[in-house]
Order: sequence, then structure tokens, then C-alpha cells
Amino acid sequence: MSQSAVHENPMREIRVGKVVLNIGLGKSGEAIERGKRVLEQVTGQKPSQRRAKKSVRDFGIHKGEPIGVAVTVRGRNATEVIEKLLSARERKLSESCFDPNGSVSFGVKEHIEIPGIRYDPSIGILGMNVSVLLERPGYRVARRGRRTSRVGKDHFVTKENAVGYFRERFGVVIS
Repeated sequence: MSQSAVHENPMREIRVGKVVLNIGLGKSGEAIERGKRVLEQVTGQKPSQRRAKKSVRDFGIHKGEPIGVAVTVRGRNATEVIEKLLSARERKLSESCFDPNGSVSFGVKEHIEIPGIRYDPSIGILGMNVSVLLERPGYRVARRGRRTSRVGKDHFVTKENAVGYFRERFGVVIS
């Protein structure tokens, strides 16, 4: 299928469904609050806590204890956040960041690398995981509450589609 054919049909256009930023801290208390402040600085949204699914005695983690924070960004803000985060990675991604379903995941080692974020000694330096879900219009039929239906396999975003989208839309160099 040629590039011009893709843009003729609006249902074939790829878009960002959501961006999920996650900071796994491994402990609760003040660390969780620092993680929340970092994610709020990056996205402008209020993050939520993630609790431990099971106890791990060696790490001193108890089931139900908050050990991480995450925030989900959708819509226009999602592409703005991706732009910022890719700047922190110097617009370079590995091909292994892309999965067969068109999702993209990468890490940012230090949050202070993100443009517009200044170092705050009370927070320190935190890294984060970023997951980007790419989709096409019409994916709602699988998620809606009433009369759900399957999305055809030709409508799914492939790894090649995702790589092309990131190259074209965000100017990413893929190695």
C-alpha cells in the first residue's frame, strides 16, 4: 500500500492512543511523593499510586503497599509529552523498543534530561518507563461497553507501521 493511499482513507491514519509514564520506586512514603512531583512536572496531570501485588521479603515490600507511581496521558497532551521525552533521548530509539502490536516502550534514565525540568535537590534524580500505544480510528469497538466487536487483523498497527510513524511524525532515528 502506498503512502498516498494511507492518507486517502481517514480510518487508516495512525494516532497516539495513550502514553503511560511509570516510576517504580520500590518503597513507600517520601519516595512516592517525590515520584508524584516528578510526573506532575513532566505531564501536568495528577499521577496515581501503584501498589505491590505480593510481598517480597528480601526487598522489604508488603502486599498492598504503594511502591510506584504512574500517569496516563491522552489526546493532544500525549503527543506533546512524547516530543519532550524523545528530546531527552536525543530522538534515538532502538528497534527493540517496538513490539509486534505497534506499541513503543522506552526508558528515560534521569528526569532532569527532559527539557523544561530543573534539578531539585529535595527530589533527587529519578528514571521512568514510557509506553506509547498507537492505534487507528475504530479501535473503540473493542473497548466500548455495549455491543463490543473485534477489530480486524488488517486494522491493527504493526511494528513496521509504528517505526514509520515515529520516523515521520517525530523525526526519530531508529537503530
